[in-house]
Amino acid sequence: MTFLKKLAHAQQKNRSYLCIGLDVVVAHTPLPLQGHDEPMLPFARAIIEATQDLVCAYKPNLGFFLAEGAAGMVALERIVRIIPADIPIILDGKFGDIGNTAVAYARGAFEQFRADAVTLSPYIGSDSVKPFLASAEHGAFVLARTSNPNAAEFQSLHLGVEPSLIHRQEASTTELTTATRQNEWNTDDRLLYEHVALAASQWNHEVPGTCGLVVGATAPRELERIRALTPDLPFLIPGVGAQGGDLQAALKYGFTRGGLGPVVNASRSVIYASQTDAFAYDARTAALQIVQQMRNQVVSDGL
Repeated sequence: MTFLKKLAHAQQKNRSYLCIGLDVVVAHTPLPLQGHDEPMLPFARAIIEATQDLVCAYKPNLGFFLAEGAAGMVALERIVRIIPADIPIILDGKFGDIGNTAVAYARGAFEQFRADAVTLSPYIGSDSVKPFLASAEHGAFVLARTSNPNAAEFQSLHLGVEPSLIHRQEASTTELTTATRQNEWNTDDRLLYEHVALAASQWNHEVPGTCGLVVGATAPRELERIRALTPDLPFLIPGVGAQGGDLQAALKYGFTRGGLGPVVNASRSVIYASQTDAFAYDARTAALQIVQQMRNQVVSDGL
């Protein structure tokens, strides 16, 4: 099964576009688990068992497991084996290194940690991205416009005259009208995140079904701009929940032209909904609230 088919199946089965980020911080694990020598695994297991019918994906954040050394790596290996086989795993490592190292990262992510997709930084260029796009069995979400407060420092830089790649890609994007190109999407003044989005669309054209974009819910205007430029790429949308992102915009602009829904990530607001003995139940309650909001909006908007 391709990554996109697996994602679509999970969205349809659970009627959900929610991705739960497994940002497991040992110091923040609920008090009932603090006595465990290695609390990451029992905590994540409880969260997964309580929410697996409410999600379209899980997103383990590699950094939090690396922070615990060998114990964290063992916990991650075990956690990914707990996640039901029909729910995609997105390994959030924001990988981005030269070709040979990228090949090693891809092998680790897809073979050792059983990820269906990863997050990637495209700053080095396409040779750091393409090792992750070798087969439609796996996917990669390329950082375009992220959800953090200082994202615009680089991502919103004006490029001036656009590279030829953008000209080629824009010519194949039939959704944009001539008037739109001449006005709102000024081709002589691209922003960096727009160039990244169009480059990702080109990479996806070369190996269909492999490439998507990370676009934060904290930047609804940019969500709209990127969707207009890339109508066919799936979006991983962080920033809903603790970061205060715009869930309505995530759904309005998150769907692809073919109808695949967005992957809307919430982490801390779900997994740390409480510190009590009922932390797993409380996490489910928080997840269900987000899912219900999404379902209601999809119905009201006719999506």
